[in-house]
Amino acid sequence: MSHAIRVAIDGHEPEISRPSSEKIVAGDPVHRTWNLEEQEGGLYAGIWESTPGEWRVSYDEWEFCQILEGHSVLTEEGGDARDLRPGDAVVIRPGFKGTWRVLETTRKTYVIRL
Repeated sequence: MSHAIRVAIDGHEPEISRPSSEKIVAGDPVHRTWNLEEQEGGLYAGIWESTPGEWRVSYDEWEFCQILEGHSVLTEEGGDARDLRPGDAVVIRPGFKGTWRVLETTRKTYVIRL
């Protein structure tokens, strides 16, 4: 077993999902998730992608993500909108509530800690 894995989707099937209907603000976004690493204690890493749409989000976990492709806007309730494009990275702390809007199909790498 290697202790270093490449973060790539080659040879991996994605999990397909959609936000629940009560969270949808606009559109019909479809998510594809390639969870490439999972560790005991609640640590996950992989690649996530979404088609255009907007939905409400609420984070109980900590997440680091970096945009690989596309254009999204992450808006915190009562706060600023963050324009996210390729190369942009963001840390989302537990307690974040707001919306995630995908303007152009967006793909990101992520590391999530529960």
